[in-house]
Amino acid sequence: MFDTLSLSFDAGLLVLIWMVQLIVYPSFLYYERNNLIIWHQKYTGLITMIVAPLMFGQLGSSIYALIDDLHSIAIVKLVLIFLVWLSTFLYFAPTHGKISKDDFSERTLQELVKRNWFRTITWTLVFVLAFFNF
Repeated sequence: MFDTLSLSFDAGLLVLIWMVQLIVYPSFLYYERNNLIIWHQKYTGLITMIVAPLMFGQLGSSIYALIDDLHSIAIVKLVLIFLVWLSTFLYFAPTHGKISKDDFSERTLQELVKRNWFRTITWTLVFVLAFFNF
């Protein structure tokens, strides 16, 4: 049962990140500046209510799995999750803060899409590891 819950967090984040990568972030380039700022302020609050529980659930279940059964897949998975968290707090959260405060350019929005491929690929790898270890 625990494995199913853990895999559910991984699957939820997999779907979420691919939607963000292919739909949400690219759509920012189509908004007029003032509309983007208004929408972005709403978007960040709403998306946080979805992504935060998934991220904390994934982190917690991955730490538990590592403690419960120390093996290389659990270590690799936790390292990948840590890298996603690091990139989220060092780059993505500050960039979203800039967008909400009207301190961005079109290049900022393009970089958001480009750099988010790291999280997209990393969370995909996390899911693949979890799925084949299930």
